[in-house]
Amino acid sequence: MKTESCRDRRPSLGAYALGDLSEQERAGLEAHLEGCPGCRAEVDSLLGVARLLPYADPDHFGPAPQPSPELGARIAATIGAERQVVRRQRRRRRRFALGFAGVATATAAVLAIVLLSGRGGDVWGGPEQHVRFSALPSGVEIDAVLEPHSYGTEIHVYVKGMRSGTLCRVFLRGAGGASVSAGTFRYRWGDDSQAVLSSALDLSRTEAIGIHAGDRTFIAPVDRDSAAFTDNETEEDPT
Repeated sequence: MKTESCRDRRPSLGAYALGDLSEQERAGLEAHLEGCPGCRAEVDSLLGVARLLPYADPDHFGPAPQPSPELGARIAATIGAERQVVRRQRRRRRRFALGFAGVATATAAVLAIVLLSGRGGDVWGGPEQHVRFSALPSGVEIDAVLEPHSYGTEIHVYVKGMRSGTLCRVFLRGAGGASVSAGTFRYRWGDDSQAVLSSALDLSRTEAIGIHAGDRTFIAPVDRDSAAFTDNETEEDPT
């Protein structure tokens, strides 16, 4: 077991084997070695190496090994290939998650469309509507395209500049202020900023589109008589 004295003496063992200690340092270390078998055994091993050093000829030493010139290029290529694989996997997971959310929402829309529309058959709300959200925080952009379908409304949401990881809940607002959910997505900085969602509310009955993002709610009115971009409002999240 090493004592505090052993830890203090260990840096001097190599110098002792090479004969580089002063008389006072040498005397103190030898006094310690007399009562410490561990340090004495380590000095004995170092003395064997020290005795062989005079026979070492530097002229016979071979050159230090050098890496091949292609090694750096191979390492860079490997790192680049691995990064591409990671990016593809992330894009695949994102597309799968958004696609799954869209399918689940569309399925719910098919079940709810009869209750919301009060009639069966195709429900067509006219041409697609383009909505641009304004009055947004600095650096944030939100656009949306609403497409009418027989099951309700398909929503393409384009987001840029939010804090990475922000959960966005999309909904359509109908007559009387009733809101119909269109699903959720989580914004990731650097990812593709488009999410495709669906709502059971007919575009012909939609008066506004809203997005809950963090603690803010952004509302943009839908002009069903025009495909032009419209203005919007921002409100605090009531939840």
